[in-house]
Amino acid sequence: MCTFGFADYTNRYSNYAVQRLIANKFEVVAFGLKKGNISDVQIDTELLAYHDVHTVTLYLNAKRQKDYYDYILSLKPKRVIFNPGTENPELYKLLKEHNIAFEASCTLVLLATNQY
Repeated sequence: MCTFGFADYTNRYSNYAVQRLIANKFEVVAFGLKKGNISDVQIDTELLAYHDVHTVTLYLNAKRQKDYYDYILSLKPKRVIFNPGTENPELYKLLKEHNIAFEASCTLVLLATNQY
């Protein structure tokens, strides 16, 4: 099982989320627009066909998410977390149509309160 996150770099909540997921022993893969690493996790810049994705945690605003709708759906995650500022009713509708759970929540708060 892995968690797929649209990640960014230092001093960004996406970076902190990847670090916290790793610290909590989750298998993590990360996607970003620039190559790099977060701890031992390489940030992929290509949309790879990951398998057994449990959770996609988003740090992209709704406008930028449009380019990734088909990709997110192709991952067939069990759920998608919309972190603050990423809420997207259009994508909610698509996820419902594909029976994918979603929630508007904060990954960091979910981890800190053992609700992830």
